[in-house]
Amino acid sequence: MLVVSYAMALPAPGVTAPPKSNPKRVYLIHADELRYDRWRNNDAQVLRGNVEFEHDGAHLYCDSANFFESSNSFEAWGHVRMVQGDTLSLTSEQGYYDGNQQMLEARENVVLRHRKTILYTDELFYDRIWSLGYFQDGGKLIDGGTTLTSDWGEYHTDSKMAIFYYSVDMIDKQFHLTTDSLYYDTQVKRAHIVGPSNIVSGRSHIYSELGYYNTVTEEAELLNRSRLDNQGRTLVGDSLWHNGKTGISEAFVNVVFNDTVNKSILMCDYGHYEDSVGYAMCTDKALAIDYSQRDSLFVHGDTIKMFSYNLDTDSVYRVLHAYNKVRAYRNDIQAVCDSLVYSTLDSCLTMYTDPITWNMNQQLVGDVIQVFMKDSLIDYAHVIDNAFSIEELREEKCYNQVSSKEMFAFFTDGRIHEAQAKDNVVTVYYPEDKADSSYVGLVYMETSQLRMFMDSIGKLSRIWAPKSDGTMYPMSQIPPKNRFLDGFAWYDYVRPVSKDDIFIWRSKKKDDEEAETVQP
Repeated sequence: MLVVSYAMALPAPGVTAPPKSNPKRVYLIHADELRYDRWRNNDAQVLRGNVEFEHDGAHLYCDSANFFESSNSFEAWGHVRMVQGDTLSLTSEQGYYDGNQQMLEARENVVLRHRKTILYTDELFYDRIWSLGYFQDGGKLIDGGTTLTSDWGEYHTDSKMAIFYYSVDMIDKQFHLTTDSLYYDTQVKRAHIVGPSNIVSGRSHIYSELGYYNTVTEEAELLNRSRLDNQGRTLVGDSLWHNGKTGISEAFVNVVFNDTVNKSILMCDYGHYEDSVGYAMCTDKALAIDYSQRDSLFVHGDTIKMFSYNLDTDSVYRVLHAYNKVRAYRNDIQAVCDSLVYSTLDSCLTMYTDPITWNMNQQLVGDVIQVFMKDSLIDYAHVIDNAFSIEELREEKCYNQVSSKEMFAFFTDGRIHEAQAKDNVVTVYYPEDKADSSYVGLVYMETSQLRMFMDSIGKLSRIWAPKSDGTMYPMSQIPPKNRFLDGFAWYDYVRPVSKDDIFIWRSKKKDDEEAETVQP
C-alpha cells in the first residue's frame, strides 16, 4: 500500500528532486519504558511514554511506538508529532516512519503546519526528500483567509506550491472558485487554473479552462476563450484580464461583449470594460450590433465606446460613440460618416462630419444627420445645414434632387412617405404621367419651403410649396447643366451593401469631393 501510494505523488512543475543521500540511522532519544522480545514482538522494540526519535534533523514524538532498528523504521501511536526546523510540524493520532525512504505516513486527524499554511486530512504521506505531503481521500488547506478543499492533493513545503485535483473548492471572503484541477502558489497567493473552472466574485462570474487568479489583488489572467458574466453582460475573448476590486476588464483577440439587458453587442480584437460605471471601449476591427429592434443595426468604426447611465435602475440606457471611418448597415438604412452617436434612450442615431445616409433609392447628405427609430423601424431623419436629398429614378442619369439649409424625412414601415425642406430650397424633379408612368419633363424650382409626398412604393406623387419660381423643360429639351444641382454627387459606390461590407472603407472620388464644396 505504501509503495503504490508513494508512486502516485509527482513533483510540481519545475521542481526537481535533490539527490538521495545514503540513509541515516533513526535514533531513539528517549522513552519512559522500553521492552524487547525478538520473537514475541516481531523484532520490535516496544516503547512507552514520552517517546522521542531523531532522524536527519527532524524530531518525532509520540505516546508509544514499535521501533524496528533493523529496517530503520518505527510505528507510532498517540499524539504523533514531527518537527522539522522552526517552520514545519505535523501531528496525527497514528504514524509510520521509514528512515531509509524518509517517508512519514500519518493517519487520523492529520494536521501539517508550514509557516502560515495549514493542511488538514485523515491520511497524509509526507516525503522529506521531496519536501512533499500528499493525500488521496479528501483534504483541506488554509492559507490566510483562503481555504482549499479537494479529494486529492499535495503540498510542497520547499516551493510552497499546492496541487489539488477532483472537486476542488477555493473559498475566500471575496470569491469562490470551483474546479477539478488547480495549482496554488501560497507564496505569491496565485491560483493556476488548468481545467474547467468557475470563479464567483461579487456580481461577476468567470468561466475559464486556463489562467491565473491572484487571491490578494483579485486579478485574473485568463486564456482559451474564457468568459466573464456580470448581471446580463458577458465578455468573451481569446484572453482576458480582470480586476475584481476595481471591476475593470480587458480582453484581447476575437472579443465579444454581449449586453443582453439592453440587447447590444460589441466585437473587436481589443476591448476595455469598467463594470462600476458600465463603460466599454473597443478598437481593432470594432463592431457594434444593436439587436433591440426587430432588425439589427451594425456599426463599424476605428474605435467604439459605450457609456451607461442610470445603472441599477429601471431607466438604464446606453449611449454609443463611434469615430473614424464609421460605416453602418441595417436593412432599411445604411450610413457612412466620420463619427456617430447612438442613444438607446430616444433611439436616435446622430452622424457628424461628412455624413451620408441611404434608404432604398434615397440618399441624404448634410453637415449633421439625425435618424430616429420607433418600433424597430426608422421613424424620421433630420438633416441639419447643407442638406441635399437625391432620389435615384429608373431612367438612367435621372435624379430627383432637393437642396436646402434644413431637411426632414418621415417614414412609414421603413419607406419614406414625406420629405420637408426649409430655407433656400432648390429642387430638380421629374413629374410622371399618371397614365403610363412616363416622365413628362424636368422641373427646376426655387422656394423657401417644400413638402414632397411619396406613394406606397416610394415614388414622388405630389409636392407643395407656398411660393416658388421655376421652369419646366420637356424631356427632349432639358439643358444638360440643369439636370443636376450644384453640389450633386451620387455616392452609391461608398454605400454599405451588407453587414460584412461595413469593414471595407471606400473613399469618395475626387470629382465628388470637389462637387460638395460648391453646395449652396
